[in-house]
Amino acid sequence: MTQTIGEEIEQLRAVLDGPVIAPGDPGFDAGRRVWNAEIDRRPRVIARCTSAADVAAATAFARATGLGVSVRGGGHNAAGTAVCDGGLMLDLSQLNTVTVDPQARRAHVGGGALLADLDAATQAHGLAVPAGLVSHTGVGGLTLGGGMGWLTREFGLTIDNLVSAEVVTADSRVLRAAADEHRDLFWAIRGGGGNFGVVTSFELELHEVDPMVQFGMFFWPVDQGPEVLRLVREITAAMPAEINAVLAAVNAPPAPFVPEQYRFAPGYALLLTGFGTTPEHARLTARIHQGLPPLFDLVAPLPYLELQKLLDEANAWGSYGYEKGTYLRDLSDPVIEVITSWVRRKNSPKSALLIYRLDGAFSQVGDDQTAFSGGRSPRYGAFIEGITAEAGSLAAERGWVRGFWEALRPHALGSGDGYINGVAEHSSDGVRGSYGTAKYERLARIKAEYDPDNMFRFNANIPPTAPR
Repeated sequence: MTQTIGEEIEQLRAVLDGPVIAPGDPGFDAGRRVWNAEIDRRPRVIARCTSAADVAAATAFARATGLGVSVRGGGHNAAGTAVCDGGLMLDLSQLNTVTVDPQARRAHVGGGALLADLDAATQAHGLAVPAGLVSHTGVGGLTLGGGMGWLTREFGLTIDNLVSAEVVTADSRVLRAAADEHRDLFWAIRGGGGNFGVVTSFELELHEVDPMVQFGMFFWPVDQGPEVLRLVREITAAMPAEINAVLAAVNAPPAPFVPEQYRFAPGYALLLTGFGTTPEHARLTARIHQGLPPLFDLVAPLPYLELQKLLDEANAWGSYGYEKGTYLRDLSDPVIEVITSWVRRKNSPKSALLIYRLDGAFSQVGDDQTAFSGGRSPRYGAFIEGITAEAGSLAAERGWVRGFWEALRPHALGSGDGYINGVAEHSSDGVRGSYGTAKYERLARIKAEYDPDNMFRFNANIPPTAPR
């Protein structure tokens, strides 16, 4: 006798401790929403898991019913990979506990924790781990793709600080992946995304980070783009590891420190942060003021926790977004010409270009030591973000992002496909290009071992090389 959908869902409810939410249930529409308001997918069922055992039971249900599985950590990914059409959505938001051992400098982080949860728990002990720049990002998705932010030059990517992970695989096994256990799986989850299972817990190495940082934000008009980029090229070429800089082509915020006549004006902002009591921050600040005086600036000590929230408002939930990124060897004059031309063409005041400097500890890890989607040579990571508050405006921003990316591609490293976490749509060619053929094929072989039927396919998918 064929079971109805309702009967199958009741069976899932019977084996899960967490709630199971079906279409029509209270909370279903709220549960399927993600950061990017453009994403409007309807899973067959949502399982809000409270433990690894719940995740194992849910994957067993998916296997028995032939459903694909999407995994929601923070739901912040622009591609909306957390939610699927017609499949099983695993919601890990209840797995958000962060436990810190300050003596061992280790954090055990639930797969549904947000960066805000991680930062608050670790900073209580004067510790931190390299992570992203938006505090409502999920630790899980960020880490599985790589994880880059303010501390990357000093301490590497998030995956470079991953000690072990608890992973529920497609056959419902609960495994520990580490350097001494399931080494191939450990290699794959450090950059290979959610293709290999559901990570329910991360063990991360922590580093001493003073709760106060030295911060400077400098803003120039859009007409000074070439001079600003050349200055950034000079500054970032010689920064010590305890200094980091992010260049942002943005519209000035309506903040109290911004003179009224410049609020919402398009331009270039340089965010310069010093960790510890390095005098280099003051020297670089003086170099900026002397060499290219900004329209306005803000130079002041800032709590690390506030640094991690600086971009939250600009990336508020409910935005309509599209994103592409690439790696650049340097900010050459031809690259500067492309950037300054395309920055002028954006329509939405929320759209932006962010450029990270990637070197130092980032480049001390070998290309093949992890599955990270990109090489480890010194470089710049460029993120082109089309963001708008209105659905009808997104098509224009999407066109701007794509055109900008295509114009940068001749100057990009590798295929130009960039960091897997910085892409709003995942074509098979683009995913392969991000990893490169050799790394992609190794990932596909590992995928065949841990997910031969491609249950975890609603992501930057790497199909198994030998499916059943």
